[in-house]
Amino acid sequence: MSQATTSPLPVTIGLDLGSRTSQFAICSPSGDWLGEGKVATTSTGIRGLLERHAGARLVMEASTPSRWIRDIGVELGSEVIVANPRSIPVITASVRKSDRNDARLLAQLGQLRPDLLDPVVLRDACHQEVRSLLFARQQLVEQRTALINFVRAQARMLGEELPSASTRAFVAKCAKLLPASLFKMLEPLVQILEALGQAIRVYDERIEQLCQKDFAQTAVLQQIHGVGPLTALCFVATIGDPARFAKSRQVGPYLGLVPRNDQSCGHDPDLPITRCGDTYMRTLLVSVATRILGPFGQDSDLRSFGLRIAAKGGKRSMARARIAVARKLAVLMHRLLLTGEVYRPLSQPQAAVA
Repeated sequence: MSQATTSPLPVTIGLDLGSRTSQFAICSPSGDWLGEGKVATTSTGIRGLLERHAGARLVMEASTPSRWIRDIGVELGSEVIVANPRSIPVITASVRKSDRNDARLLAQLGQLRPDLLDPVVLRDACHQEVRSLLFARQQLVEQRTALINFVRAQARMLGEELPSASTRAFVAKCAKLLPASLFKMLEPLVQILEALGQAIRVYDERIEQLCQKDFAQTAVLQQIHGVGPLTALCFVATIGDPARFAKSRQVGPYLGLVPRNDQSCGHDPDLPITRCGDTYMRTLLVSVATRILGPFGQDSDLRSFGLRIAAKGGKRSMARARIAVARKLAVLMHRLLLTGEVYRPLSQPQAAVA
């Protein structure tokens, strides 16, 4: 997933991005500094900088404005490298960190060893728009959950314990069981809960429409038990072009579902997962894995694989099983997305397994 470079030692611009102004440093092929300074983080400012140094390689860290700056650079014929901030501790953990030093380091690394920057591939505009929709829905879900927990806590303070109910059915089932005095105080909040539920349903309808019309490839992912339109659409928008992964196994590390490594002098501790990549997508995959391993999960190779890990025992055996199934699920979904083949939950007949 690395970006190819077109020239060995080009003129390189290191750009340390800021919300209002950005620091730049321009390095010549011989290693001399051709210029340094600040530029406004606007399309006009960035375009002027790149036009004055046409053909230069532009190096910057992944951040909010990096997408539109990348587009300007590509439009002007520049080679653009977007560095992964987590892969350059020489910048992020420096004891002499400053905008000027960061821009210089980006220029030097981007000129000599761009592979050390672990370049990231930015998503297409259509995929980013889908993710904005999914994140908007998630914001509403989190707000609804927080308000429901608040209502339950207020009822508990008066000695009332509201019965269990799904977030979708809470208003219809539980809100009316509140004491009259408390309901009078919380009635505007209950109305907000109703409005949030309606807004979430509108987003769910849009997600289903997108899956049916604009992202028909999500149908092949929904063959897997537990994978619905939300998870399928989020996976497509997160992965982008599936062909950019040389192997399906690379999707697990890309989503942070593999253990960290800290091996040294024969010491190789058992560490938690890296948690790199997209947090929301990783959460959805773990939720699907929990359903697959739950009491209502259907027989499949994924379920058998997870139950074998859980059967090894230990207080974290089920947690390990969920992560392992989520990782295997990500690999499977990428393979299905790449090939479009029919998914078979069991690789061999049940009788043969028995």
